[in-house]
Amino acid sequence: MAEEVVIELRDVRKSFNGQEVLRGIDLQVLAKETLVIIGRSGSGKSVSIRQMVGLDAPDTGSVLLFGQEISKLRRPELNRIRLRLGYLFQSGALLNWMTIGENVELPLIEHRRRMKADERRTRVKEKLRMVEMEEAAEKYPGEISGGMKKRAALARAVILDPEVVFYDEPTSGLDPVIANTINDLIVETGKNLGTTQVVVTHDMESAYRIADRIAMLYEGKIIACGTPDEIRSSADPIVQQFIAGQTTGPITQAG
Repeated sequence: MAEEVVIELRDVRKSFNGQEVLRGIDLQVLAKETLVIIGRSGSGKSVSIRQMVGLDAPDTGSVLLFGQEISKLRRPELNRIRLRLGYLFQSGALLNWMTIGENVELPLIEHRRRMKADERRTRVKEKLRMVEMEEAAEKYPGEISGGMKKRAALARAVILDPEVVFYDEPTSGLDPVIANTINDLIVETGKNLGTTQVVVTHDMESAYRIADRIAMLYEGKIIACGTPDEIRSSADPIVQQFIAGQTTGPITQAG
């Protein structure tokens, strides 16, 4: 039995100001897997995510989400599909004038208007408990650490019980201990909620820890895709240079 494909990019190309950023990407994301996209800055990682959620349309090629080509959907249909998605921004993107609990509750107020206040509070408490942030519900973002902000933002990202969660550099700017806590939460979220997850990162330790598969972008193309072990043992010198963090070799020469 074939595995269900949740997201598919078919020969996707995208240019900005005459510069081609995506140069014919073919990529599938399977149901309930965690796919990690790696690559140096400017390789097209964030642009790929924007394609997947319909924030940018491809110049050519197609993007399918839940089997539907999203560039051909009308705005109301696209918005309905987006309600099945969660997004953890690199900065966390919490609103500083709201408490942590109010931040997490916000999507429910906006998209679950028939839900009663006590039901919303119960749901918020449940998600904050999941990320071990229940005691911080009445605090403001300025009163908590960067790692706690990421955890709170994750609770908000999954408050609508999305089928797919996107993570943009989830461990960026965090010390190794806190980064490992976030990695563990990503793994647990996938298992406990049964979500499909797409993670953009340049942190190879994080990628190895959380990924079912890893895809590497280089100069706008996927040059390798496989399990963490397959990526580790790749014969491609560009892949090996990147995962080793080397500053000399084919990437530098090509860049």
